[in-house]
Amino acid sequence: MKQPILYLALSFLMAGCGDSSTSPSPTGMTFFVTSTTSTTGNLGGLVGADATCQRLAAAVGEGTRTWRAYLSAERDPNSYQAAHARDRIGAGPWRNAGGVIVANNLAELHARTGDAAVFVDERGQRINGQWTGSPTPNEHDILTGSNADGTLAVGLTCADWTSSADTLVAQVGHSDGFGPNQSTTGTLSSWNAAHTSLNCANTAPRGGAGRFYCFAQ
Repeated sequence: MKQPILYLALSFLMAGCGDSSTSPSPTGMTFFVTSTTSTTGNLGGLVGADATCQRLAAAVGEGTRTWRAYLSAERDPNSYQAAHARDRIGAGPWRNAGGVIVANNLAELHARTGDAAVFVDERGQRINGQWTGSPTPNEHDILTGSNADGTLAVGLTCADWTSSADTLVAQVGHSDGFGPNQSTTGTLSSWNAAHTSLNCANTAPRGGAGRFYCFAQ
């Protein structure tokens, strides 16, 4: 009778091991571009955007980290002060889903340019853009509401990410660092402050899809 009991115990142990191998395992990712999109600039405010970051991170096994959207706002719902995107994301370093370093610290982050192979979503997928071989449509405009140094771009936040008005606009960056014909002139190479959107009613014109950046604090 001992052998069947032992066999049964081992079977349960092996089954348990098999179950755990199918669970998501942390990758060390501390940065991503959202895979989900938004037709308008209404992201549910900073709270809603942060929740989206947390949900997407959890879906790939990184839910134990605290995630924040890289978005500036004129009024933080907690402090009632201006919110600067650079102050919401910790000190670094930050790695993408493939383990590639995006930047080691805030100074390095805000001195770099966009790169389609680095600024990827939480699944490691590139964002449609102007890079060679990219699928269409172009979706490299990433919502930030920020200046190049990560501070608030006043009046360019879709009313702190709560509005879908066609009279308001948002500051966006280029995740791939390219403009038309892979141009990097002027601000077109900026990952966080390339230009403004057409309006907050539709994020698609000029090359957007209502995506934003997420960082683990």
